[in-house]
Amino acid sequence: MPPDAPPRRFLFLQGPTSDFFPNLAAALRARGHATFRINLCLGDRLFWRGTPATDFHGRAAAWPGFIAAYLARHGITDILMLGEQRPYHLAAATAARRLGVQVVVTDYGYIRPDWLILERDGLGAGSRFPRQAEAILALAASLPPVDFAPHYTDSFPRQAAADVLYHLASLLPWPYPHYRRFTLHHPLPNYAATGWQLLRRNGHTRRAEAVLDRLAGQECHLYAMQMETDFSLRAYSRFADNDEAMAAAMASFARGARPDAHLLVKVHPLDPGLKRWPGRVAALARAAGLAGRVHFLPGALHMDRAIGACRSVVTVNSTLAIRALQLGRPVLALGDAIYQVPGLAWQGEADAFWQAAPPPDPVVVEAFVRAIAACLQVRGVAFKRPGMDAAVRNAAARLDAGALNVPMAGVLG
Repeated sequence: MPPDAPPRRFLFLQGPTSDFFPNLAAALRARGHATFRINLCLGDRLFWRGTPATDFHGRAAAWPGFIAAYLARHGITDILMLGEQRPYHLAAATAARRLGVQVVVTDYGYIRPDWLILERDGLGAGSRFPRQAEAILALAASLPPVDFAPHYTDSFPRQAAADVLYHLASLLPWPYPHYRRFTLHHPLPNYAATGWQLLRRNGHTRRAEAVLDRLAGQECHLYAMQMETDFSLRAYSRFADNDEAMAAAMASFARGARPDAHLLVKVHPLDPGLKRWPGRVAALARAAGLAGRVHFLPGALHMDRAIGACRSVVTVNSTLAIRALQLGRPVLALGDAIYQVPGLAWQGEADAFWQAAPPPDPVVVEAFVRAIAACLQVRGVAFKRPGMDAAVRNAAARLDAGALNVPMAGVLG
């Protein structure tokens, strides 16, 4: 806490299904701040310890009034949440802004693998990060280069087990009978389908590699799918689902790409497969007159391998595009994205992109990555020590100093 600065009062809502939020709250209390918590479901209760929490048992319609009154009654100065677009979080963020309470949003990093986002007000399209190349270049001018060597490893098994525990517990009607989940799919079929996909992942990946080998030397463009439950797709685009977004991309590809070019559709590695994507992609390709020119890439194909095989990358607003920019590939963002910036993503008509888009400006790309690392990220992970300890330490330092969305030395290690 800066000298003479009054202690702040932090309210925690839903966070990662780990000890990250309770440990961060403890670190903030150690720095002289007060912390508060509201549990919305049994999963929230299971992943909180430390200070007593308030339980919200009411109906969703009562939540906006409840949270506004809570913020005012407790003099909350900052409210923290994992993503701001979950319905409960969106209402809380709206109430907070009206009262002058700072909204702090965390999520997994714009850059990977061992970075977390800590950002003021919102993510992606809701971010306050500048969208002008000149402003980004000025912001990055005095910043150090980014160390991309992984410092920490996370644990996918721990993340998966915690996610299952959280969502299955939250299905129980007691003691939160009116809780409404934010996920699109019921957890039981979603987990069953995801488990089946994980068991078949190696075979899927080998088939994807075979597609790339078969098309080697031909002009290919990559379409990167996103998880349909991801609020980047649900809230920050005009598309209702992946099908609608892919249909738009394929229609543009049919109009604008070279007649001998191919479009590769890469599924998200954690997509549960509740929609049978190979058949759906093939049907969309036929409808666009692209039979034989669209190829589905299943499995967990490494993104550098997929990007490197293609001339360009198209997505709604996936963070995979940031890696594509670093690899010098033109990027078309069909939705609102933090990298929708001249010099980074294509700014012209979509149909012209396929043949006319130049590579991104490497100077702007380097400045962009340097700036988001220094301003919007902290080093660390959410599920496994010592990376989680680093994330807690770095996030607490940012929050204590009031240094959100601005460069801060000492939080990148």
